[in-house]
Amino acid sequence: MSTYMPKAKDVSRKWYVLDAEGKALGRVAAKAAHILRGKHKPTFVPHFDNGDHVIIINCDKAVLTGNKLEQKLHTWHTGWIGGLKQVKYKDLMATKADKAMMIAVNGMLPNNTLGRAALTRLRTYKGTEHKHQAQKPENYEI
Repeated sequence: MSTYMPKAKDVSRKWYVLDAEGKALGRVAAKAAHILRGKHKPTFVPHFDNGDHVIIINCDKAVLTGNKLEQKLHTWHTGWIGGLKQVKYKDLMATKADKAMMIAVNGMLPNNTLGRAALTRLRTYKGTEHKHQAQKPENYEI
């Protein structure tokens, strides 16, 4: 039996909606990364991008377990001297919850061109409304 090699013309991308309301931020992010990579498909190969599109709604209603809301920090550097910035997840979830979800999913994707391409297929929204009804997304249970 030979190894399966997918072709670019054989890729069919579906759209899925994940609802983060009342669910742990990391669990939702892990499931989104799984779908973005295409690991839920039987045609998955690690060197080929055949993942689907993911819409995450209710990012502001996702929960962080334990003391992460008070203790966990998002740290980044601006590129300038002395440009190390930090913000607590309590403030990040209050102001930019969709960005917090994007950061979590990005950390679960590979740090190469496949991961960057997969992240372009992720859409995050604070509320329940999204603007992708034309793509007929399916609900995906976590």
